[in-house]
Amino acid sequence: MKKLIYFVTIIAFAVFGVVGSSGNSVKATSSSSAEPAGAAPAASCAANAQHAATGDIPAAVREAVKESLPKAQSITQQNKDLTDAQATGIEKESGMKLDDKDHHSYLAFSDDGGARKQIGVATVVKAQGREIVIVYGSEKGSPVIIEAHGESGGVPPAFLDQFKGKSHNDKLSLGQDIKPQGVDEALARALTDAIRLDVTMMHTLYGAAHAH
Repeated sequence: MKKLIYFVTIIAFAVFGVVGSSGNSVKATSSSSAEPAGAAPAASCAANAQHAATGDIPAAVREAVKESLPKAQSITQQNKDLTDAQATGIEKESGMKLDDKDHHSYLAFSDDGGARKQIGVATVVKAQGREIVIVYGSEKGSPVIIEAHGESGGVPPAFLDQFKGKSHNDKLSLGQDIKPQGVDEALARALTDAIRLDVTMMHTLYGAAHAH
C-alpha cells in the first residue's frame, strides 16, 4: 500500500462532550488537540505518558478550528505516547501500520464567562502529499468527526463532507461508506485509510468501550 504520513492527532478528553485536535506520523502498509467534552477519558488513558508541547500551531489547524469551532479562543498542542498494546490494537483494527507511537494533538479552548473550557480537538493526517485537518467532537463517549478540511491541498469538499459525523463505529472504507466523489481512486483510498487510522487512534486513547 501507499505510504501515509499521519500528522497531528488530538485530545484531552477529560470531559467527553467537547472536541479536540492532534497530530501524528504514520505509514500505511495495508493495513493529529482538544478533547471531546461530556465524559471522562477511557481507563486506558491513564497508562499514557502525556506532556504539553511548545511551538507554533500550524496555520491549517488554526483555520480549521476557527471554521469548525468558532467559539474557540486558544489552541494548545499536546503530545501523548501510545503503549505497545495500544499500538498493536490500532494496527490490527485499522489495517494500517504506525510509523511511531508518539501521538500529537491540538486542544481547542473557549473562555466563556471567564471559565476556560475545552471544546474540541483537531488532528492532521497526510497521504500522498495531501494534508487533511480533522476536527472532532464527542458523542456517547466516542470521538466523532465534526468536519474534515483539505481545501488547501486540493481535496474537494464533496469528498471530505462524507466524513462528517463518522466515528469508530463506521467502516470508513472506500467503496463502502466512502465514495471517491471525483477524487482519483488511489488518492481517495489513501486519504480514507489515513482518516480511518486517525479515528481508530482517537477512540483507543479517549473513547468508551467498543460498540462492535
